[in-house]
Amino acid sequence: METFLRIIQCNSSSAFWNDESDWQVRRSRLDSSTYSLITPTMPAVTSGKVLVTGANGYVAIWIIKTLLEKGYSVWGTIRSDSKAAHVRSLFASYGDKFELVAVNDFTKEGAFDEVVKGVVAIEHTASPVSWSAKDPNELIKPAVEGTLGVLQSALRHGTQVKRVVITSSGAAVQEFGVAPERRVYSEADWNRKSIREVETKGEGADQLEKYCASKTLAELAAWEFFEEQKKKGYLSFDIVTLVPPYVFGPWLQEVKDPSALNMPNNFFYDNVIQGKASNESLANDGGQLVDVRDLALAHVLSIENAEAGGKRLLISAGNFKWQDIVNAARRYSAKIPAGNVSYNPESAEHLITLDTSSTEKVLPELHYRSIEDTTLGMLESLEKSGESEELLSFNVRVLAKLNRIIIMCQLWTECHHFNARASLHPDR
Repeated sequence: METFLRIIQCNSSSAFWNDESDWQVRRSRLDSSTYSLITPTMPAVTSGKVLVTGANGYVAIWIIKTLLEKGYSVWGTIRSDSKAAHVRSLFASYGDKFELVAVNDFTKEGAFDEVVKGVVAIEHTASPVSWSAKDPNELIKPAVEGTLGVLQSALRHGTQVKRVVITSSGAAVQEFGVAPERRVYSEADWNRKSIREVETKGEGADQLEKYCASKTLAELAAWEFFEEQKKKGYLSFDIVTLVPPYVFGPWLQEVKDPSALNMPNNFFYDNVIQGKASNESLANDGGQLVDVRDLALAHVLSIENAEAGGKRLLISAGNFKWQDIVNAARRYSAKIPAGNVSYNPESAEHLITLDTSSTEKVLPELHYRSIEDTTLGMLESLEKSGESEELLSFNVRVLAKLNRIIIMCQLWTECHHFNARASLHPDR
């Protein structure tokens, strides 16, 4: 299925985001008058070795787990060997099907040259997250250079690479801090506001805007690279970008305390477990969400489905208010603070929604977990980490195990059907 994507418009006179090391990120105007037609050209990936960057990260670990469960071999990158022990222990049962390698500085030219050799697909998740960066370049430079570095290494040395899937963010789509209005965002939308904000205010820009700008510019840089190399006829692979909103759910990475969690799960701990949010906030604040396990599956399905090539896909289970998650948590544990007991989900107003219809067509096998399932996963992770007293009853634990067995059976059935279709259509 064909799709139009906006491509960066360059202004070479812009000095913003330049530094003494000859690096620059071109300022994007996102001119709606310029489009490029991208069509999927690469066959589906059904086996082989897959590279996952940022292997000790929240999303990446679940991608690795899903890939290994589906029979792939995985090569994961981490920034230092000191972060490897926990990840290796998680997947020790897979033996030599899982390997880790240290890429100390992924902004360095050629950082990924060796690790792209012999892999059939790349799942690029590594990107900086900091809420204390003073200079926007502290986020923008590594985000853009890391993404381009993976693509450049794949171009030069990834002779077997068929597809690169890049984890973007809803921050690259939705504009925050604007006057509230009812709006539906789709894959055609880009966050122009954050780019303007950091361009005009620099270090004085809001921290959220700095992060959003880094995600937007990194994804745009990937599409520009793809277009330029495609026109030259150099590419033997295509790309997919996945755009998730808030990512919730259980965690497998090493977490020493709740402050080390990703932002949504950290909010979950404060707002739901600790009960720090006001009644007004619980009833009115929220957004869109996706379970980390579903996002991981979307990454894997995106290399297995030929039609995903050249697509920008929004991955979202739908809208929520924080009280929805409080109510879900209280179904499993009466120890959770009740929050806003007058909240009525039927009357909740969601001004912002995400149109995922394109994703549903491209990845029909992707089904989203309910808020209840996602919340249960977070509660179980908190118990295992020892950060909360016993929250769940014996009956809830038994039901949770049965639910996981059902989901694994469904996953096995989908894999079996996919392999059967692949054997019937080996050219896809």
